[in-house]
Amino acid sequence: MNQVRMGQTLHTPSKVVCIGRNYVEHIEELGNEMPESMVIFNKPNSAVTDTLRYFEPQTRFEGELCLLIEKGTIAGIGFGLDLTHAETQNRLKAKGLPWERAKAFDGAAVLSDFVPFDGTMERLRFTLHRNGELAQEADYQLMIYKPVQMLKEIQSFMTLEDGDIIMTGTPKGVSTYAKGDHFEATVYDGDRKLLSHSWTCR
Repeated sequence: MNQVRMGQTLHTPSKVVCIGRNYVEHIEELGNEMPESMVIFNKPNSAVTDTLRYFEPQTRFEGELCLLIEKGTIAGIGFGLDLTHAETQNRLKAKGLPWERAKAFDGAAVLSDFVPFDGTMERLRFTLHRNGELAQEADYQLMIYKPVQMLKEIQSFMTLEDGDIIMTGTPKGVSTYAKGDHFEATVYDGDRKLLSHSWTCR
């Protein structure tokens, strides 16, 4: 089973719960409809990795603030790249079919280490640089659904096990990527850096 680290502890997520269409400008950049309710889908443990791999020309990166769950509440903060086979997803969406082939493949949840967090969610923000240039940035205020709302909605129909992860959605700036691309993610609590993590695509 694949694991993630928080401090000195390794956690084994049974699943990664993803929130789709959670930033208005991202919805607009992809030409999607504004959701009437929270869009939720899962990635299995086999999708979890700390390595960014190249898959195909139309695979897209989506940078996201991530939450690690313990005892039913948010215990840690991390960052992740939600990888998407874009053309496959478009075909599935056009037919009204589920997204697993496009979103839940092995290696599709590229995750940083996590840091313990009991601070103020409203102060969270992040940046993602690709090859030294800013690719994505967002803060708490830009989220349509906030972390506490996500937790409540998910738990209304699904049990979150210790070590499970919530990926909170991506802002505008998603794109395809290439071998050798270097990504640097930084998460802040206000002006204080909580964590930084980098990946170079293999």
